[in-house]
Amino acid sequence: MTTTTRIDDLLRCFPFLADQPEDLLQRLADQAQLQRFQQGQPICRVDQPPARIFFLLEGTARAVVFSKRLPRGVATLQRLGPGTVIGWTLVSCGRCWETLIASTDLVVVALPHEALQREMDRQPALGERVRGSVSPAELFAVLDAHLQDYPRPLAQEVLEAATGLADGSLALTWTPADPPLFERPEERLWLVAAGPLPLGRALGRSEPIEAQEAVRLLGVDRQGLAAILEPPATEEGGDAGNAWHARLLARWEQERRALEPAAITAAKPIDLTVAATPIDAELKGPEAYPWVRGVGPLESPIAAFLMLSQHLDLPFRRDLLRRVFGDQVQRHGEASLALAGAVAESMGLQTQLLQIQAEALPRLSPPLLIRWGNGLAVVYRCTARTLLLGIPAVGNQELSLADFREQWGQAGEVLTLRVNDLTPRRRFGFRWFLPALRQHRTVLMEVLLASFFVQLFGLVNPLLIQQVIDKVIINNSPGALGVLGVLLVVFALFEGLLLCLRTFLFVDTTNRIDLSLGTQIIDHLLRLPLSYFDRRPVGEVSSRIGELEKVRGFLTGTALTTILDAIFSVLYIGVMLIYSWQLTLLTLAVVPFLVLLVLMVSPIVRLQLQNRAVANARTQSHLVEVLSSMMTVKAQNIELRSRWKWQDLYTDYVADGFDNTLVGTTASSISGFLNKLSGLIVIWAGAGMVLSGSLSLGELIAFRIIAGYVTGPLLRMTSIWQSVQETALSLERLSDVIDHPQEAPEDNASRLIMPPIKGDICFRNISFRYKASSPLLLKGLNLTIPHGTFVAIVGTSGSGKSTLTKLLARLYSPEEGVVLVDGIDVAKVELHSLRRQLGIVPQDTVLFDGSVEENITLTNPDASTEEVIEAARIAAAHDFIMELPAGYSTEVGERGSSLSGGQRQRIAIARTILQRPRLLIMDEATSALDYQTERVVSENLMQALRGCTVLFITHRLSSIVKADMIVCMGQGAVLEVGTHDELMQARGPYFVLFRQQGRSSASGSAPPWPPHWPSPPRRGRIRSFPPEPSSHDCLQQRQRFQPWQRPRQWPWKWQWQWQWQRLWQGQGPRHGPGRGTLRRSGHGRPHRHPGTTGAGPPASGAPLRQSAPHPPAPVDPRLEPRHRLEPDRSDRLRRDLRLGGPHGFLDHGSGKAAAHRRQLRGHPSLRGADPEGARARWGVGARRPAPGGVRRSPGPARTE
Repeated sequence: MTTTTRIDDLLRCFPFLADQPEDLLQRLADQAQLQRFQQGQPICRVDQPPARIFFLLEGTARAVVFSKRLPRGVATLQRLGPGTVIGWTLVSCGRCWETLIASTDLVVVALPHEALQREMDRQPALGERVRGSVSPAELFAVLDAHLQDYPRPLAQEVLEAATGLADGSLALTWTPADPPLFERPEERLWLVAAGPLPLGRALGRSEPIEAQEAVRLLGVDRQGLAAILEPPATEEGGDAGNAWHARLLARWEQERRALEPAAITAAKPIDLTVAATPIDAELKGPEAYPWVRGVGPLESPIAAFLMLSQHLDLPFRRDLLRRVFGDQVQRHGEASLALAGAVAESMGLQTQLLQIQAEALPRLSPPLLIRWGNGLAVVYRCTARTLLLGIPAVGNQELSLADFREQWGQAGEVLTLRVNDLTPRRRFGFRWFLPALRQHRTVLMEVLLASFFVQLFGLVNPLLIQQVIDKVIINNSPGALGVLGVLLVVFALFEGLLLCLRTFLFVDTTNRIDLSLGTQIIDHLLRLPLSYFDRRPVGEVSSRIGELEKVRGFLTGTALTTILDAIFSVLYIGVMLIYSWQLTLLTLAVVPFLVLLVLMVSPIVRLQLQNRAVANARTQSHLVEVLSSMMTVKAQNIELRSRWKWQDLYTDYVADGFDNTLVGTTASSISGFLNKLSGLIVIWAGAGMVLSGSLSLGELIAFRIIAGYVTGPLLRMTSIWQSVQETALSLERLSDVIDHPQEAPEDNASRLIMPPIKGDICFRNISFRYKASSPLLLKGLNLTIPHGTFVAIVGTSGSGKSTLTKLLARLYSPEEGVVLVDGIDVAKVELHSLRRQLGIVPQDTVLFDGSVEENITLTNPDASTEEVIEAARIAAAHDFIMELPAGYSTEVGERGSSLSGGQRQRIAIARTILQRPRLLIMDEATSALDYQTERVVSENLMQALRGCTVLFITHRLSSIVKADMIVCMGQGAVLEVGTHDELMQARGPYFVLFRQQGRSSASGSAPPWPPHWPSPPRRGRIRSFPPEPSSHDCLQQRQRFQPWQRPRQWPWKWQWQWQWQRLWQGQGPRHGPGRGTLRRSGHGRPHRHPGTTGAGPPASGAPLRQSAPHPPAPVDPRLEPRHRLEPDRSDRLRRDLRLGGPHGFLDHGSGKAAAHRRQLRGHPSLRGADPEGARARWGVGARRPAPGGVRRSPGPARTE
């Protein structure tokens, strides 16, 4: 049997060709070829469709699809085995919908798709079969486009629908020859799969099709699709619904298996010559990709990024790249790929640095960046056989894999680059100003016409002056002087009137353009995501906005003048040629020197302009930072240091400006010298022509005036070119604002409007980081909050509490996972409809300049006075507002500078309450309030917002003990959830946090101050006691300050407060008399030494009751501080730690500690008329406060 016959037998096993005639199979077999793919090798790609159709004989392949809705952007759609056809959608709908990768070594029959296309044209039945079939990948792409605005996450459901409904779907092709209105089966959902209409658009049963090209439609079973997307609820409940769903999937699986092609059973072996590699698709040549020359360690990476920006249509900032790469090249001699990845991230690309073998490069998606020589190179395309490289020093080269491996090495670093939704696009340039200029084109044309006549009148003057000299002076004809003088006056008058009219029209038009363009830029700036402002100082953003005036001034000023000069220069040169071509050549002889001067000066001027712009941005940023933090500057007494820093920055700015002035002055002086030299040569040569009689004196004077009109713009060429460079730099700086995508996508207005929020919140598998190079701040977080719940979110600093609420408000987008509100993905709804229903009080409270009432009614200007007062009462702000000089009309100053931090926070809370939010977020909004006010505010919110979901972030756990739900977070995850009592009983992380803050914050007011102790601090000065000092601190205080030497110094005042805290907790003074004092162990949990009763001092002669020590409180390692202070390792401190426990104080013993206790006993503050009674009341036997905030009064000691 021949080779052709063998392939003929194989083709007959496929479902498309099973019942086709022998001659058709023979023709296909003549053009077919057996090929082999290695494991992991891509067979076809979405962006690079193959030129052939592959019939799979041996091995398995994996079909991969891409979508932003998928958790990782990519997923495996299905696995293909022997008997399946790969790439047949090229002839059915004209494109490849999936990327196929060989899971194992494959053997395929490769058939050119043109051959199958010809047979489909010959056999209409075959064409109908192929074109009427729907592949799972095509159905997935269509459903994904159709459901892109669906508010619920349906990534997995769409995958199931694509694989389960593809076999039962239909495909129709409408052509312009068909009637626009034709009936389609109603039981199917008809979606656009190809053609001029949007992909995934749903068409009604009788909706007409209006298109000039063919449209491919897919008909999907409505009931089957609805069953997958929304499983119906049954009377038996959710379990029954899930069972019904499982049965439906099982039935689809049976139907799919019934439609699968028959397995290939080749009785005869295949002994053919198999091609080593598949035939590549027809790809673009090297000349189709951008190339920029760059030689050297500095120019090569800059050129590589310029090539990338042109290839991916990204904005390019040459000054930034030169500064960044230049610094590293100066220090290390070359630019690293790690730095290139950081630069690419700043351009908005997603990057990953890999160490990879050369053979594995075809598995990566281009473009890529690699090291090449002493610079970088761009990998535009990589296939199994060849790689297309963009090498700045050489050009674009297509190398075989062996040649590439020989020059690059067996393995190396590769930087992958990927575009995402937030990647800026190069949209800003001179064409961005065209709509505004086109809007005022009528007025601008009038300005241009007036300028034309002004220039024309300027040409009349030298001609009239020529006549005055030749006719009046030379010919001695005074009669003509009056006429010529009147003409000169008339033309001068008209020229002045036209200049006034042009100036009026020009200024009015430019003001209108300024207002229009400024509004667009500010509107775009306010709609940028929060991450844009996180990475840029305020002063820098402000300076970039200021570049707009420079660009507008160039377009409506310098550009207009330059265009007129260029037009009339041609006219002037023509008139000069009429006078004398010799003098014209002498006049234009300086032009090459002026051009050469401009070319030499331009790079220097551009670099100086860039340096000056950077220095100006730094100066402005520092000045804005200082002015906005003036209280900190004065409180820290750093006025002089701030001035010095500003002076240094401004000195750099002035120095850069001086350098630019020096270069500009030098260039102007040279060009002025050339102009004078040209004028002298013209006068010298013209005088000779006048003496010879070939030129009159009047003609020479007129020629010299007209020559000045020509050389004037040439003399200004240096300054004009500098203006062009300044404008280009301004455009580059403005493009950072304009090219950055807004936080709301372009289709935001057409998205689903968020319905009224009930308050159910679900965070599902959330992962997030602020920078791509930083570690994950939230890792796989899952949290469900029912509606109407007052939720307190607590945890250590940096645990992700505030970040979680920012994701809810879509201030940031999660890297993975979805945020659901009432079961709706917030990323799929119209942004402003979501935020209108959210009330957010951020950490940094900002009030705007105006009255208190204006700040409260900022979000609800139509609120009545009663509503404003009620909101202020809920926020506990009404009382202090009425104490202000003008009450609610009091001016708060810029950023609320005339109010305290707590007052600003309460006004901000009132402002948010007046908004009537359906979901309230309090991000440490009470951090500046005292404990009592914070508790009042939280209780008022619980009552006023009953039924509304409230997320209350705080570090004061005592104020949220009544919360409906407490969420304890740590290290970017939810550690535990529950009520206060449940979490305290669980003795987990929340229990540790609560114990660390002390029981005093939850137990009410303090007990009476003991009479024999120093006076307590005044009320309101200190609301909580400091934590117990470490052994090292106490040891230093004991060494430096003796109680009888400095009893009134602040360390001992603090020491008495600490001793009073111990008494309050029922532990007694550290150095009190007796051996039964309490001491701390572990992390602050007290336990008694043997010999104490726990209720009071023992009666005289009574034996001491032995009591077991309490176990130390549990410590959650996730709440441990990152850095610990190592204790002093001196012998004395080690002995104290060994004898006295973790704090280094001896409760019993001898030696120096006993002597120290005896010294303390003699201290005047511990002497009194009844020291034993004082000890009985305030010493060892003092009762600790009872749990729950109720404190028992100290009573007499119990005795055994």
